[in-house]
Amino acid sequence: MASTVSILPQVQLAALNETYRKAVVQRRLRSALAAAVFLAVLVVAAVGAEVNLRTLFTYFGNFVSYFDRILKLDSGARVWTDFGDWFWGWDKWLRMLGETILASYVGTLIGAVAAFALNFLAAENTSPAPWLRFVVRRLLEFARSVPSIVFALVFVIAFGLGPMAGVLAIAIHSTGALGKLFSEVVENADMRPVEGVQSTGAGWLSCMRFAVLPQVIAGYASYTLLRFEINVREASVLGFVGAGGIGQELVVAIRKFYYSDVSAILVMIVVTVFCIDISTGWLRSRLFGREGRA
Repeated sequence: MASTVSILPQVQLAALNETYRKAVVQRRLRSALAAAVFLAVLVVAAVGAEVNLRTLFTYFGNFVSYFDRILKLDSGARVWTDFGDWFWGWDKWLRMLGETILASYVGTLIGAVAAFALNFLAAENTSPAPWLRFVVRRLLEFARSVPSIVFALVFVIAFGLGPMAGVLAIAIHSTGALGKLFSEVVENADMRPVEGVQSTGAGWLSCMRFAVLPQVIAGYASYTLLRFEINVREASVLGFVGAGGIGQELVVAIRKFYYSDVSAILVMIVVTVFCIDISTGWLRSRLFGREGRA
């Protein structure tokens, strides 16, 4: 079947080409201006942060030599040549690592429960009143804006050394982080089921329970498992201020220059995080399939 191709008159074609050329030039100018602004901001930020490439390259050898030292035993041999000497304190370290995991678990659980109770009040489409949404959002922002190590330091001063301070710090920070994530999940929920439940005369709590919660429960669980993995890493650092766990032993090894102990403890922390990541990923896939893995 024959087809015809229409050709515009030269005057119209020239006008279209000129308009296209101007659009391309304007787009290139905007891109060049954006790149220039980005580079300028980068330079200002580097100067403000005292990023000095000369210093970096001058002392980079110290960084490499430190990793060389933590991979050597006191005898001078490499750590992997004698695992018994490298992991001499494995029983104590495992016990403290278990303390870190348990503190992370309890803190994450408390934070998830608190975030679950507050997120419906923080979501724009489910909050009963604008003033209440404003107050809850500011509360969640405060909880996640203050670093967990600052909370841990405050609780160590208040309650003394030990994992309790770490649990409370993790719980507060997790409440803020999970509350934000949970509320965003709720704001993306379909509100038509809510209208259907409301048409039966049900109250606000019933609408949340029967119309919103079934849509968002998978996202809640996925974010909570992810937060648990993050909290294990954070709990390892909270020991630096006396909040218990493996971090407390790690900071002692760093301060006393027990180089091989530093690498052994780091290996245990990294392996633990790997195992938790794999386990939580498997659990999400088993519970929620593709939706839980997203």
